[in-house]
Amino acid sequence: MENKKGISIVLLIPAIIIGVALFNEFDFESYKFKNPALAFVYFLGFALSIFFQFRGSNKGSKE
Repeated sequence: MENKKGISIVLLIPAIIIGVALFNEFDFESYKFKNPALAFVYFLGFALSIFFQFRGSNKGSKE
């Protein structure tokens, strides 16, 4: 049987916070970011948080 891990709250909370900050940084009237450098840092943090969240969930145990 596979031993699947659940979603980690420790990585989910920062992903939500960074995702909301990235959403607020985007200006929908001009379709540009207010501060592109800060948006890049937000996107990098968001992507890393999501990557580490799902990286360990696909591993199964070998018995």
